[in-house]
Order: sequence, then structure tokens, then C-alpha cells
Amino acid sequence: MSRPAWDWKLSDLVNVQQHGHTVFSCFACGGGSTMGYKRAGYRMLGNVEIDAQMMRIYRRNHNPPHPFLIPIQEFKGMPNSELPAELFDLDILDGSPPCSVFSTAGAREDKWGGEYAFREGQAVQQLDDLFFDFLDVADKLRPRVIMAENVKGMLIGKARGFVSLVLSRMRRMGYRPQLFLLNSATMGVPQKRERVFFIASRQDMSFPELRLEFNEPPILYRDVRSGIGSPITSGSKTLQRWYKKRPPDLNMGDVTGREEGKISNFNTILIKDQKVANTLASSSVFLRDDVPQHISDTDIIRMQTFPSDYDFMDADVQYVCGMSVPPVMMQRIAEQIYLQWFKAK
Repeated sequence: MSRPAWDWKLSDLVNVQQHGHTVFSCFACGGGSTMGYKRAGYRMLGNVEIDAQMMRIYRRNHNPPHPFLIPIQEFKGMPNSELPAELFDLDILDGSPPCSVFSTAGAREDKWGGEYAFREGQAVQQLDDLFFDFLDVADKLRPRVIMAENVKGMLIGKARGFVSLVLSRMRRMGYRPQLFLLNSATMGVPQKRERVFFIASRQDMSFPELRLEFNEPPILYRDVRSGIGSPITSGSKTLQRWYKKRPPDLNMGDVTGREEGKISNFNTILIKDQKVANTLASSSVFLRDDVPQHISDTDIIRMQTFPSDYDFMDADVQYVCGMSVPPVMMQRIAEQIYLQWFKAK
């Protein structure tokens, strides 16, 4: 009996049939997208990453031929003669520009146009400009396909104007963009993670319209649950609230709203055995619903479809996973791009 897609190891990649099409990744973080492409038979040429810790982890697990530990603004400004020639014959340029300013949590519009450090130790950047820095790289390298992933919040409210600007820029660059809202729970991932994907093909490639329809059966939390999670801190408000929860409660915001007359701690999620797990965010807290424990690191790795032999080195497992695209999610998309576009060409 074959193993489920979420149960795998990096060492399994040696058995994947290669078709030779190439990918280069920006904002690569832990390499969730990279692993998805590799599972789909692509050759990863390298990455651009600003975070030194993430780059160490990326190099340890993926051994990229051409890694660039620099801000994307510096990368796009490098002379073409200083870049590997194969980057100018690229099949897919992949990127997940940091998306916190488009999150539906908080007063997101107030953040637009401001400069922030994405996390402690990183350079301060204007985060909503990074998408256009990524498109500048695409215009420089001229890949056959541009793939950009971002949060569902881009399709809500005023952010839709930003989406229109992105699509217009892609068209001016000579690409035909398509926009997809996909849920990882329908793609063999044990997690409800909705993400927007901008997929654009270069006009001279004459590719047909890409069709992405996924209907895999849901994978419940009980299917991936493993080990004993760390206990909720004794005497803490979180533990007190956990004992006051009721069966319909989905997060601690439900508890505080009912018990304390205020909604807070909605990012403390109650994970239930009989349901698909919520989106694995790097900053959320995930508690088991039936015992006063956090979910285990193994749960996190499986929910995100990371390989069981991934070396997280000195980084927090939830941070690396939460900041990455689930490999199986990207694999499903990358397979269809190959089948519908590259193989059929």
C-alpha cells in the first residue's frame, strides 16, 4: 500500500522522474515551493532570500546551485553578466512575496505604504512594494512562466485594486496572467489553507488557458496526529479558558466572547480530530481540543506536508512551516503546468 502524499522524506526525491524543466525561487524561506517543484520533476536552479537563518536551512536541505543571500532589490540590480546564464532560459520564476500587509487580521490598510522589518533581524522594507520588485526580476529574466503565491486577503476590499495593478503590470511585460484561489484541503494537504496564485505565461509561448481543478478527499487531523504535545502552561489564562470551552468553539476568541464579553485570542486555535486542521500560520497557537496540549511538531510537519527528515537546524518548526507553501500544494500546481503547458508544447 502506497504512503499518503504527506508522509515522505527528502531522500524520496531521488526516485522522482525528472523532465528537466527549471525553476528559480524568490522569497524562498524554508523551500516549501522548492520541494513541491522537485516532487513534480523540476530542476531547482537556486533562490533569493534575505533571511540568513532561512538561507542556512534552505542550503542544508536543498543544496541549490545558485543561492543569493541578498535583498531582492539588490538581486534585480545585478548586471546580467554576473548572473548564471541558465537563469535567462528559465521555465518558471517562482515567488511568495511577504504578505502580512494583505492579511485579513487587523487594520491592514493602515500598514500599506509603510516600512517594516518582516521579522527581527531583517532589513526594513516596504512590504507591499516587494511584489513589484519580484515582477522587476521577472522582467529581467523573462521566464516562460511566472508563478506568485499570496494570501486570500488580496481578493478582499481595497486590496483588489492592488491585484489589478499586478495583473496590468504582467500584461505590459508581455505575459498572460491568470488568477486562482485554491484551497490546500482539496489538494492532498491536511490543512485548510486558501491561497491566491498568479500564474502568467509569456505571450510568445502560445499556451492554452490553464485549468486547475482539485477534488482530493479531505485529510482530517486525526489522520496525521502524532505524539504528545507540550502541555498548556499550568495556571495560565489559556488553560483556564481551555477548560471553559464548549464543543462548537473553534478558537479562544469564541470562549472569551462568551465567558468574558470580549473577543480576544482568536489566533489561539482549537484543533479537532474530526475536522481538517486550520491554516498553519507562523504566529498562531494551536491547541488540541480533547487534551490540554499544544499540537506536536510532528503534527505541524505533517499538516504542512514537509518531509519527516527535513533539518530545521536552529529554527522554530512552526515558523518555517507557517511561512512556506505546503510542498504537496505546489506539487499539484506544478504537475498541471508541466502536463498542460510544457509537455503539450
